[in-house]
Amino acid sequence: MITEDQTAIIDFLTSPSTHGGATVERIDTHTAIVFLAGARAWKLKRAVRFDYLDFSTVERRKAMCEAEVRLNRRAAPAVYRGVVAVTRAPDGSLALDRPGTPVDWLVEMNRFEQEGLLDRLAGSGRLDLALMPRLAAAIARFHLAAERRTDHGGSAGMGWVIEGNAAGFAEFGAAFLEPSACIRVTNDASAELDRHSALLDARREAGFVRQCHGDLHLRNIVMLEGQPTLFDAIEFNDEIACIDVLYDIAFLLMDLWRRHLPRHANGIWNGYLAETADLDGVSLLPLFLSCRAAVRAKTSATAARVQGDPERASELRTSAQEYLALAERLLHPAEPCLIAIGGFSGSGKSTLALGLAPSVGGVPGAVVLRSDEIRKRLCGVPSLERLGPEGYTADMSREVYAAAAHHACTLVRAGHSAIVDAVFANPQDRAAIERVAADASVPFLGLWLDAPAPVLIDRTRQRVADASDATADVVRLQLAQDAGAIGWLRIDASAPAEVVLQKTVNCLPARSTVDG
Repeated sequence: MITEDQTAIIDFLTSPSTHGGATVERIDTHTAIVFLAGARAWKLKRAVRFDYLDFSTVERRKAMCEAEVRLNRRAAPAVYRGVVAVTRAPDGSLALDRPGTPVDWLVEMNRFEQEGLLDRLAGSGRLDLALMPRLAAAIARFHLAAERRTDHGGSAGMGWVIEGNAAGFAEFGAAFLEPSACIRVTNDASAELDRHSALLDARREAGFVRQCHGDLHLRNIVMLEGQPTLFDAIEFNDEIACIDVLYDIAFLLMDLWRRHLPRHANGIWNGYLAETADLDGVSLLPLFLSCRAAVRAKTSATAARVQGDPERASELRTSAQEYLALAERLLHPAEPCLIAIGGFSGSGKSTLALGLAPSVGGVPGAVVLRSDEIRKRLCGVPSLERLGPEGYTADMSREVYAAAAHHACTLVRAGHSAIVDAVFANPQDRAAIERVAADASVPFLGLWLDAPAPVLIDRTRQRVADASDATADVVRLQLAQDAGAIGWLRIDASAPAEVVLQKTVNCLPARSTVDG
């Protein structure tokens, strides 16, 4: 496992004299040590070899430092400065990037405030829910620009993950991970892999396997100049980094869920899908989420083995056990259902949909299909750009409702819950969305939100930065329509949003609430 003695280099980098007298803070992981000093951060890769990582030689560590800088400059160019040698002079003294023989290599970075890390913000209750759409959009852009890699991923790639997790459980967690639980997670994941192998391979050939981040959890995202910034992407193993884009984002979703932040996880999920429209892969999410939790169980067990601090080692063993239990639960999601929320503009449909979504279906909750966003996408304009009359013709509206029904069908047939947010004033549109649920044999809940005209008009006037183009005149036109007999559950939406949400939660179909 440990291939070289780096004690002298670690002592050198720990000394303030190496950094002009600056105080040195040290961050240890099982694969690297980061030294924070002044305005710089220096990352030393440990001389170790695992089944998934090889830093065993100086030459190998140099190559991996260079790869780390190259890959991470994609998303964090302001952080990664370059690669620097630790050199040894003829008198035996060590120095940073001076004449002499290179004895090891470092990644040099610009230091950032650790309090800006998203895991720190989450731990202190300061992770802003409103940040999630921006973070989701940043990840979507990163994936879109990433290199396609049809030489990795697919069913073979996920098989490698499952086998590696099983081997890690046996090698590093045998003393404290329940053997029967390890077997169940491995067998259930393998069965899910067999069920979806064709889809995994089809997605690889279609370009959904890319040079991704590979380690996309909260600790590897930081706020820089007000923007969420991805860093510390995987450079040491293309099997880990060249993966399906949904497997990449599954790590972040799992991390948020484990931290009991379901609204944040659902916000990322819905924000990402709104940017990418990648609905065809949602049936893979239970497998992807479970494998991510299992990876963390394995790496926590591995870290516990090399951790010198007994208290920290105990914490890591407990984390491994918790991740393993989560991995098992994630493979058995709640049953899917379809919810349709109708009502005139200003009735609070979108607020209710987003409030309900984290509680519906499997982790991380339901996908919200909002007619306003679908309309903008069909018209080829950004969601916040206003449409003219051409965007609201009868033909366009039929196309919008047909697209919403199609997307909902794709989701529920894939085993994932959906919430459709639209006016649904036309009885035919209400009947069509009900048929989607009936044809897929999933529970359906239709909700109609009622509110007095002055409330509807006042709410539309208060909207800012919203996909809806509704105005007071639009509300009046809607009220003048004959919506026909409405058989859906009618809810007084003039009450505060939290009251409406609680009333609705009590009406959710049995066995369709999240159990993560």
